[in-house]
Amino acid sequence: QVRLKESGGGSVQAVGSLRLSCVYSKYIFSGCGLGWARQAPGAERELVASIRTDGTTIYADSVKGRFTIAQEKTKNMLYLQMNSLKTDDTAVYYCAVLFEDSSLICTPQLWGQGTQVTVSS
Repeated sequence: QVRLKESGGGSVQAVGSLRLSCVYSKYIFSGCGLGWARQAPGAERELVASIRTDGTTIYADSVKGRFTIAQEKTKNMLYLQMNSLKTDDTAVYYCAVLFEDSSLICTPQLWGQGTQVTVSS
């Protein structure tokens, strides 16, 4: 079973930046790759960024142009650079492994423990 450990969360003022990191154990990922998801209080967990094993990146509309996902395969590291942060970005952020579900859609199915990001106005 893969192990995922996030770091880099914290408190920041709006329009500020944070970089999240995730170290993962050695694992053979599906083509769906890895991603970052977040869960705000009272809300469902949502996938905000993913990177497929071929390097293709996908972003939720809510973060497009502000967040960047990157992977360093030689170091087993996944990153999420978050710029121009908004109060709506406040959430627990999770590193996740994605697999195809029964509808052949890449969905996060394995999770780390999460790191809290709090954005204040």
